[in-house]
Amino acid sequence: MSARFDWPGLMRAMLAPPGGLSPERFWALTPAELRLILGARAGPPPMGRARLDALMHAFPDLPKETRP
Repeated sequence: MSARFDWPGLMRAMLAPPGGLSPERFWALTPAELRLILGARAGPPPMGRARLDALMHAFPDLPKETRP
């Protein structure tokens, strides 16, 4: 992964007025909430069922006895 973790942004989120985030609230954040707080832009939309079906067809699970 080429992206670096945004430690300064994380510290700003924790310490920013008014009051910042308590440790309990910080650790209760979802990844989406943390990305929003850090100012991350919206990513690609989640994979739809059609794409999942296509991937499952292209890369089927193999029976245990035929796995490498």
